[in-house]
Order: sequence, then structure tokens, then C-alpha cells
Amino acid sequence: MAILEAREFVDTNVLVYAYEPDAGDRHLAARELVARLGGSRRAAISVQVLQEFHVTMTRKMAHAAYTPEVARARLQMLSRWPVHSPSADDVVAAAEISAESQVSLWDAMIVRSANRMGCAVLWTEDLNPGQVISGVRIQSPFA
Repeated sequence: MAILEAREFVDTNVLVYAYEPDAGDRHLAARELVARLGGSRRAAISVQVLQEFHVTMTRKMAHAAYTPEVARARLQMLSRWPVHSPSADDVVAAAEISAESQVSLWDAMIVRSANRMGCAVLWTEDLNPGQVISGVRIQSPFA
């Protein structure tokens, strides 16, 4: 019987770098990670990540290649991954994580979603690599 590897949560910034060729080495590292996790079916995200990704791709990118149509197509592709849809209870739990870990509520929501999805790892550049919050180990593909 094969042992299933734990899911790994991918934060918005990693996804954005994966789709931004102008990001140089960060693009290459993020693209490899996203391809590996997506291909192994171990990647997970949340509704928050999908929302942030769309806003970043359509409003904050420096060039016109990211039209709403392109962003929607990428959202459709990413939404095939396991996606956590937070509840009000998750927001309350994230507020507790925020207070205990001294991270923003937005980062705490990402940690909470990763925890709820059973992820062993959260890939992000926003938190401290090696830190464990709510049972989830923080990693950076750029470290």
C-alpha cells in the first residue's frame, strides 16, 4: 500500500511569482514548485489565495499580458486543486493564531486554511522559514 504524502499549501505570492516571468530567479523557483506540487496532486490553496491571485494578476502586474480573461483561465486551473473555503469559525481561529503567533490576520487565515487542509507545509515568502505555526511548517521556495 502506497503512503500518501501530505498536502502542501501554496500562498498567493508563490503563485504570482510562478506566473510572472519578469521575476527572474523567483519565477524559476516558484514555477518549479508549483509544477511539482500540482503534478503530484499535493498542492492546496484557499479561496483567499484565489482572490488575492486574481487581484494581483489583473491590477498589480506591470504589463498588459494579464487580462481578466487570462486571470480567469488561471483561476479555473488553480481551482481544480483542493481549495479551503473558510467559515466564520475559521476567522475566529485565525484571530487566535494571529494573537498567539504575532502575525497579521491575513497571514493567520492562510495558516488556518493550510492547517484545515491537512497541509504539513505552507510555501510563502511572508512568514519565517522553519517556523511552525498551528502544526504547519513555514517554507520559502526562495530561501
